[in-house]
Amino acid sequence: MEYSCKDFKVGKCEGEKVVDGESMPLVLHPQEPNKSDLESLLLALKTNKDWFEQMIIKNSAVLLRGFDVKNAQDFNEIVEAFGWDDIRYVGPAPRTHVYKRVWTANEGPLSEFIYYHHEMVLISEYPKKVILFCEVPPPEGGQTPFVPSFKITERMLEEFPEAVEEMDSKGLKYSFTALSKNDTASMRGRGWEDAFGTSDRAEAEKRCKALGMDLEWQPDGSVKTVLGPRALTKVFDGRKGRRMWFNTVVGMHGKEISSACMADGTEIPENVVKRCEEIIEDESIQFKWEKGDVLFLDNLAVLHGRRPSMPPRKVLVATCK
Repeated sequence: MEYSCKDFKVGKCEGEKVVDGESMPLVLHPQEPNKSDLESLLLALKTNKDWFEQMIIKNSAVLLRGFDVKNAQDFNEIVEAFGWDDIRYVGPAPRTHVYKRVWTANEGPLSEFIYYHHEMVLISEYPKKVILFCEVPPPEGGQTPFVPSFKITERMLEEFPEAVEEMDSKGLKYSFTALSKNDTASMRGRGWEDAFGTSDRAEAEKRCKALGMDLEWQPDGSVKTVLGPRALTKVFDGRKGRRMWFNTVVGMHGKEISSACMADGTEIPENVVKRCEEIIEDESIQFKWEKGDVLFLDNLAVLHGRRPSMPPRKVLVATCK
């Protein structure tokens, strides 16, 4: 499948990398200066819907830049142009509904680094696509870095083949403790009542089970969620048989409110986790926002995060099946 499309012009952006012959992200501009308006963009997307979706899978990330996308309403029209089913976010990150299918991205303190992750990787149903829109670019920092997941698996297999295969064969077990009430000072600040949409413990347990989690109630009113076994790597259709590093070992291992180990209780060696963290950073693409950018991420193929930022920064998100 070629890059060329009569309705878009391919460009470049700061931080872009060529990975295994693919530009990440693939940057698409208006074909003509007078075709940057929202109406022209929507027509181009609907006309080339199948091609565009194939580009997301081929390049793992596609950036629309230079189009006149102003607000959540415009962004929602772009999302809906494809006809992809919506999937609502489930997790501890504080978010606010903005408009129809559009939500704020993680509202945790901008001073904190949100670690690389596949969106909703730990539950049974996760989005195939994460779509982000920059309404207000940060004056400093605030990049949304992302990482081709298969590169992590490749390098970890080169350095730790036995540890990788052991984790993959046994599976992984995670735990995470959610407070009883929302904590606005944390990037994982949703209390369990908000996260599960109920203050009834029996109903929370029911909803948790449906997501493949077990609950352990704590004396202080918080709840410890336990998930597992979960895969270390996954192979998805249409992605060259690549083994994706589809886990959150580094993000949860040995943290104050979370843990990650093998499903049988075997600890993951600290040096393996530390080296994986270094590899992820080494393979990352440091994407810097411009006003009006719309970034499509293949959630099955890339991890993404958020660099610390000076305010203001306003990035909105939609997730699709």
